[in-house]
Amino acid sequence: MTTTLLITTYNWPEALEVVLMSIENLIVMPDEIIIADDGSTKETEILIKKWQDRLKIPVIHSWQEDLGFRAAASRNKAIAKSSGDYIIMIDGDLILHPNFIKDHITHCKTNQFTIGTRVLLKEDYSKQLLTEKKINFSVSSDNISANYKNTINNSLLSKLISYTTTSHKQVRSCNMACFKSDLIKVNGFNEDFIGWGREDTELVVRLLNAKIIRKNIKFNANVLHIFHSENSKKMLPTNDLILKNTMTKKLNRCQNGLDKYL
Repeated sequence: MTTTLLITTYNWPEALEVVLMSIENLIVMPDEIIIADDGSTKETEILIKKWQDRLKIPVIHSWQEDLGFRAAASRNKAIAKSSGDYIIMIDGDLILHPNFIKDHITHCKTNQFTIGTRVLLKEDYSKQLLTEKKINFSVSSDNISANYKNTINNSLLSKLISYTTTSHKQVRSCNMACFKSDLIKVNGFNEDFIGWGREDTELVVRLLNAKIIRKNIKFNANVLHIFHSENSKKMLPTNDLILKNTMTKKLNRCQNGLDKYL
């Protein structure tokens, strides 16, 4: 099985560099990295070119024009460019535990997608981290604003406590993995979603409707989330209606999705 690490980014090269630095520390590397760029400026392109030379695996820059928040389209274009059997999706503001890819592979199973957990870093520590660029997953509780227990990486605990569920709630596509074939089956992310919110939940609803089981990973595949201000929620009422339609009609495939790039 081959793996693709898909990283979303938009005009925050300082955070993206920290993500890439944490990738260097991985015990098991992905077979390729695809950066799904929602229209960043030249600074991000320059950074990616540097890391294409630095890392020993392919790093593909998938860029689209900046026409506002279009994470669904950006991810679909990146998925279409991927060659991995298994796609592990993260956001460009995460520090990965050294076991991150190894853990995701361990929990991988056919007819299943996984949702991981995250640790929220405090604002002051996040600023320090971005300035000093010292990557260390062992973070003091004083520097964490929520979910300190999620810093624990223990395979035995993970095996005992990770669980499957049919719930679509508390979705975190910033740490999510799925077989590419299953993403193709449900037609990827729904590009009717414009602006922040619910595109990841709606994807999960369609995966569940397609009888693909959700597994919540605990105490494995850990990430630290760098603090940032919240995105605008002005499109949330509209996006909620799209989600509601998918749930009401029990849809397992969207019309405006991945297939246009395949």
